[in-house]
Amino acid sequence: MKRRDFIRNIGLMGAVTLFPAVGLNAITNITAKLGGATDPDLVAFMGGSPEEMLKKAMTEMGGIANYVKKGQTVVLKPNIGWDKAPELAANTNPELVGAMVKLCLSAGAKEVLVFDHTCDNWQSSYRNSGIEKSVKEAGGRILPGNDETMYVEVELPNAVSLKKTKIHKAILDCDVWFNMPVLKNHGGPKMTVSMKNLMGIVWDRRFFHQNNLHQCIADIATYPKKPALNIVDAYRIMKTNGPQGKSLADVALTKALFISPDMVAVDTAAIKFFSQVQEMNLADVQYLAMAQKQKVGTMNLDKLNIKRVKM
Repeated sequence: MKRRDFIRNIGLMGAVTLFPAVGLNAITNITAKLGGATDPDLVAFMGGSPEEMLKKAMTEMGGIANYVKKGQTVVLKPNIGWDKAPELAANTNPELVGAMVKLCLSAGAKEVLVFDHTCDNWQSSYRNSGIEKSVKEAGGRILPGNDETMYVEVELPNAVSLKKTKIHKAILDCDVWFNMPVLKNHGGPKMTVSMKNLMGIVWDRRFFHQNNLHQCIADIATYPKKPALNIVDAYRIMKTNGPQGKSLADVALTKALFISPDMVAVDTAAIKFFSQVQEMNLADVQYLAMAQKQKVGTMNLDKLNIKRVKM
């Protein structure tokens, strides 16, 4: 993807026409003025390895110490749902997850725990995704999510359909957690990004599919203990046949990363980016507007201070 497209597709329409005549710093300055703030609400990176992009993006967000304090227990929730190799983009990039483990430990975290409620066998998914190896080598610890006793029922007072659900104890007990989805096509809700990734923290996913999937995705995003940041892996994206994919033909190497505390905003930005590779109508991803209505976040990227960087 070209740099001009990267800038355009996540909403900086006013500055795009200036891009050929100015450098990236000028684009960044224009963005800051639009947002009216010094610190970005959302960082979008393109180019580099997953670890390089994460380190630079976290610096733009103020540094890992803004989010992780010494002695804290940290949880990372990547997508590890499928027994697939990293090249197929069914799961979060293992290099990105390992890099985040290292960043959290460097900030003084007591421990970094990583889990998902997988769709395929959890042990095979953890192993063949490459995430288990990456996490252990970085000094983190893998937790299973395959037993109902690991989940505790909570109420969602601001929900419409999903009024209560069981959430993994790791989320309930940790000091801070980070949501780390992969950007990909999905046959049910059209797209899976940060809000859809929250289905991996709950036990009963059948309820979602039986009671308005889009609304339930918006509902789980109202859970009060929100992730400190949503770190969207778009190094490889699954453009077709999601959520599992069939072959490498479903995958595009886009080398991008999106970070924001706002789930609605980061999903909107990531899906706009996706639409430059594979046609996708934002309105078809209904849970975005639903979550915005429930005040989870905003789809209006023009109101945000977005820092866009092309490495």
